[in-house]
Amino acid sequence: MTKVIVTGGAGFIGSNLTDGLVERGYQVAIIDNLATGSVANIQHLLDSDKVVFAPGSIASLPLLQKLFSGAKYVFHQAALPSVPRSIKNPRLSHNINLTGTFNVLLAARDNGVKKVVYASSSSVYGDTVTLPKTEDMIPNPLSPYAVTKLTGEYYCTVFQKIYGLDTVCLRYFNVYGPRQDPGSEYAAVIPKFIASVLAGKPPVIFGDGEQSRDFTFVRDVVEANILAAESRATGVFNIGRSERVTVNHLTRVLIDLAGNATIRPVHKEPRPGDVKHSLADITRARSFGYNPGYTLEQGLQETFKTFARR
Repeated sequence: MTKVIVTGGAGFIGSNLTDGLVERGYQVAIIDNLATGSVANIQHLLDSDKVVFAPGSIASLPLLQKLFSGAKYVFHQAALPSVPRSIKNPRLSHNINLTGTFNVLLAARDNGVKKVVYASSSSVYGDTVTLPKTEDMIPNPLSPYAVTKLTGEYYCTVFQKIYGLDTVCLRYFNVYGPRQDPGSEYAAVIPKFIASVLAGKPPVIFGDGEQSRDFTFVRDVVEANILAAESRATGVFNIGRSERVTVNHLTRVLIDLAGNATIRPVHKEPRPGDVKHSLADITRARSFGYNPGYTLEQGLQETFKTFARR
């Protein structure tokens, strides 16, 4: 079996990606320090001879050097997520997201890895008014988190040019789906809103709710990662659905799914670092076969089911 690495493989996206890789016959080595991930996300895989779990941090270069031996691809998902968290603690965001990414690239280079697929973020675009966002736009990061993701992209490009390590940077647009944590104070909007409406509580919207996002179901992100690795693709690619959805519309859909028409959202002041509008141009990603298969409604229904079973 072909060995691959998933950093952050016990996290929301990483565990879903591990599922997809195992289904395709890969042998997966997961590294995760469980700061934001959970063993529960990968418990169903730990008895498989296709999965090895190495508890630890990407801050440990010796651990990465040992684990990456014999790996063909590295899917680098590990990060300290959240714009607000990075504003509150920029040093920690820098150490995990940037120094960790540098370590991953070093270990991949030293072990002859064929390709690194790096999880970047649409936050690198900032609040530019032009929509949709295209990969050739000048970045304008508005938070320490966005800066770390953009700098990680630059490191990927440099390692490819200087050391011949193929890299793909996937700029995720608002990923959601099963296993996303609603409990953190930095939780993304969809799991937080689902938890609220299931409890009969009003979702909290920061701002007027007319800000828009390009919500991307996690299984489409999994497909994008695997296609990017197995193809000849290198460089930077947007990964979204290419559909603009306001937070107000999202809230209405979730309230309908909950079947409780009495719920009304509460509005609060906008948060610093948040962008007003985001929409992906995915033309470039289509070149390696990416084609999002889930509508917003389909993805939300799948996600809602898993939350309702908790």
